[in-house]
Amino acid sequence: MIPRRDFIQLGAAALAASAARAPAASAPAQPSAIARENARPGDAWQLTRVRLDKTGGYRSPRIEGYCSRQSVAAGDTLDFMVSTAPARSFTIEVFRMGYYGGVGARRVAQLGPFHGKPQPVPPVGEQRLRECAWEPAASLTVPADWLSGVYLGRLTTVPSSPSDPYWQSYVIFIVRDRRAADLLFQCSDNTWQAYNRWPDNFSLYTDPRGAHAVDLSVSFDRPYGKYAQIFEHPLSIGSGEFLLWEYPLLYWLEQHGYDVTYGANCDTLDLAHLARCKAFLSVGHDEYWDVRQYDAVKKAVAERGLSALWLCGNSVFGVTPFSASSRGVAHRTLTRTGIFGGLTDEEIRAAIRVFTEAWRRAGPDESLLMGARSIVPFNGGGDWTCALPDHWIFEGTGMKRGDSIPGLVGWEHHGAPAKLPGLEVVAEGTVWQGGDNPARYTATVHPGPKGGITFNAATIFWAQGLASPPGHILPWSHWSRPHGPDPRVQRITQNALRRALSA
Repeated sequence: MIPRRDFIQLGAAALAASAARAPAASAPAQPSAIARENARPGDAWQLTRVRLDKTGGYRSPRIEGYCSRQSVAAGDTLDFMVSTAPARSFTIEVFRMGYYGGVGARRVAQLGPFHGKPQPVPPVGEQRLRECAWEPAASLTVPADWLSGVYLGRLTTVPSSPSDPYWQSYVIFIVRDRRAADLLFQCSDNTWQAYNRWPDNFSLYTDPRGAHAVDLSVSFDRPYGKYAQIFEHPLSIGSGEFLLWEYPLLYWLEQHGYDVTYGANCDTLDLAHLARCKAFLSVGHDEYWDVRQYDAVKKAVAERGLSALWLCGNSVFGVTPFSASSRGVAHRTLTRTGIFGGLTDEEIRAAIRVFTEAWRRAGPDESLLMGARSIVPFNGGGDWTCALPDHWIFEGTGMKRGDSIPGLVGWEHHGAPAKLPGLEVVAEGTVWQGGDNPARYTATVHPGPKGGITFNAATIFWAQGLASPPGHILPWSHWSRPHGPDPRVQRITQNALRRALSA
């Protein structure tokens, strides 16, 4: 049995002085804590050797793990639950993800070696739940000077002999804070977990009744397996969907010194977490929400003047209330109970024909929060086409009506603009499911009641147009793909951020 002796108190060096650099056009005038942090040198952080349990598998049993919480604050204790089969010693290197001179991460701690052992695969519980009850292999008290951010732990086995290769995977967690900041970057970790098939095809999408069956549960108490669609990227195993959808935006924001702080989906339940910031960022694939998240963001927009930038697609779609784990830890289980209420009856009937499962309306109309919503068909690919060239969001882009950014819309999207005061459709066009089944997407902007703005980019692929950091690969879906960084996407994002921060 592994003792709790591996509890670790870490100190970190004080932040190095920032190198002088000119900020981006819409970045803060004074260097932020993010700019000072990213003036520090980066470190090699990617996985090198990963082995799945079988061809087409999702897990890496030679070493895999998960963290005891989605997010932690300075002074909190985080447990690392790690399994090694066969038993091996292992190390944990902890990296804060950012820009760091283009390297993409900085190593903030190196822990171990620790004694690893095989830990049990849990049985299938009620509502098809797979919940691990692994013993902690190591623990960490988060140092006071760790800046809010997304942190990857690189797990590496220690070879037992010269002929024994090492194996690796990640764990992932978020360090949050309570400081006032310009931007709040919400990681879409509910959706990471919803699509997580660990250990063997157990996600919210793999029930025998159909891909959108309700009353299914998934647990954060299990490793993240290899992502199962759009990408073939085993070297991201253990990182959820972060490296695939969210990392390019984080990298770009930190490159330009934006004052950004980070949180998990469960942190968005707290109005105070939202209200300390000027703008909220929903990023990438942000499909699954607790209705209490919706209520908190809606209230922060309506009463606190929060701006909201929806740089995402198919977001706020599935209703997944949080519940505690079997050990009583809050927010460790998600249960899909239905969908938010934006789909029309005709669209629901079309979706039922696709997924063979009657859906429940279990939440409010998400378009009233975002300005647009998911439509049927859900999937596809297309070009992002300017519809309102004189709008401030296109300032400095040179785009004219009908000009397009190739492949930027996909693999899921938003459309059906809401009937909200002052709402404008700034980009619209056709997205093609399967290469030939059309749907209409709409990117929208509308003012908030207290002076903030809401921008809905209407595509999961938005961040692909901002940066192409190390360890990231471009997606391909429905015979369509984005082309990577584009100065027009960068300028539109700068314009939206500038307006949100000055509102």
